[in-house]
Amino acid sequence: MIISIASGKGGTGKTTIATNMALSLTNVQLLDCDVEEPNAHIFLQPEIQKQMLVYIAVPTVDETRCDYCGKCAEFCEFNALAVLKNKIMVFPELCHGCGGCSIVCPKNAIAEEDREVGVVKKGEAGDIEFVYGELNIGELMAIPVVRGVKNEIDNDKTVIIDASPGTSCPVIAAVHGSDYCILVTEPTPFGLHDLKLAVEVLRKMEIPFGVIINREGIGDHKVQEYCSEEGISILLTIPMDRKIAELYSRGVPFVLKMPEWKEKFSGVFEHIKSVVNSQ
Repeated sequence: MIISIASGKGGTGKTTIATNMALSLTNVQLLDCDVEEPNAHIFLQPEIQKQMLVYIAVPTVDETRCDYCGKCAEFCEFNALAVLKNKIMVFPELCHGCGGCSIVCPKNAIAEEDREVGVVKKGEAGDIEFVYGELNIGELMAIPVVRGVKNEIDNDKTVIIDASPGTSCPVIAAVHGSDYCILVTEPTPFGLHDLKLAVEVLRKMEIPFGVIINREGIGDHKVQEYCSEEGISILLTIPMDRKIAELYSRGVPFVLKMPEWKEKFSGVFEHIKSVVNSQ
């Protein structure tokens, strides 16, 4: 079973939920798909055993064949090519690697070459198989690295995917194919606003989901009211607790020092399993 963990806004505690849930279960694989700012490894301290570079195919132009017709630039929706009077310019940072420009070129003047955009790292943190990706600094295309991380999914394990915040393309790529998604929010106006956006996305993707409210007590009860009105399950509430905050500040998952929370996360998993099995 694949469980993704997402949030409409940053800073709600996705990684906190992902790491603590992984430590509360057995036969687990944790994938950190927040490739622009991965941080689950800070809490789990894995031993990295394998690294795989991630490439994207970008166009190269043979100008001895090119007649500067401009069809490649017309095709590219991302403006990765610009055709001048006697010159064609390629902007590899804007290329999405679809290969369409080489297909529409009537002179077969466009080939493709690999360009490194990131790395996927794989290892173990105790009994947890851990995989995470890092997008190279300055790169714009996170999705190829997200896909690289997801290529390592082991379907014989319970897979937990830590997605990036928001509702952008990398989030869609991370949660796609999940059996269930946990939305982590906080009881604030900002938390509620961005939760609604995430709920809309998951409903369109037809992925079942529930909500975990983190730092309960810092705001109001409008998130609970919204979930009640929309028939959304609140899987767990985590209070604004000083001990949890102190452990977090030291990079220590709180289930390691507060074992009663392992039972709570296990209970969340059993609920999710029953929902997925019923469908």
